[in-house]
Amino acid sequence: MASIDVTETKDTLQVRSHVQYNTPEHISPQNVHTSPLEQFHIWFNEARNAGVREPDSMSLSTATSSGIPSSRMVLFKQLDKRGFVFYTNYTSRKSKELDENPNAALLFFWREMSRQVRILGRVEKVSKEESEVYFQSRPVGSQLGALASKQSTVIGENDLQERLQNLETLHGIEPGTKQGKLPLPDFWGGFRVIPSEMEFWLGKPSRLHDRVRYLRIEGSSDDEPQWTIDRLSP
Repeated sequence: MASIDVTETKDTLQVRSHVQYNTPEHISPQNVHTSPLEQFHIWFNEARNAGVREPDSMSLSTATSSGIPSSRMVLFKQLDKRGFVFYTNYTSRKSKELDENPNAALLFFWREMSRQVRILGRVEKVSKEESEVYFQSRPVGSQLGALASKQSTVIGENDLQERLQNLETLHGIEPGTKQGKLPLPDFWGGFRVIPSEMEFWLGKPSRLHDRVRYLRIEGSSDDEPQWTIDRLSP
């Protein structure tokens, strides 16, 4: 892929070119699944099979109660009939913002396939039982990291390593082996984004992209949502 053309001065950095997309596929309301969750399932598996690097990586955008936004990359962990699940520290910035304003936006960008999926919806915590099952499926090193990290807080240079060593001692875990089992912390667990809108984007030449949007029909249930499907201007 060619590098973009950039012009720089003392005070500015200006991008003068961009990558042209030329995907052979075509999407429209006529050829997508009637359910956006099923359509996501199809696209996610195609991304995996196409060798997309980290197809489970997604941007999560949250906002405070006053509307100040923030975004970060997180890992998608589960799709069920209600929505998209990710896990995090419940005392982190993202979690505090979701407590204040339980709405979020997700964005998947699969560069290798010139595809994006955009998701907007309200957010709920998953059950403690769901969080427990997932936590115990993680490598012990990741469990230790969840226990040790006071996510989003200021930390000293060596504090985290000291916490990890103390936790290994406390739980009888041999350094380097990472064998053992740790309890689920009270401050850690999952969130589920329940979509009210989803958009599937396919890159096309001259920025004339294919865009198909699903809007949930008002009054339809979370477990069996109904959708209107439209084509959007690029």
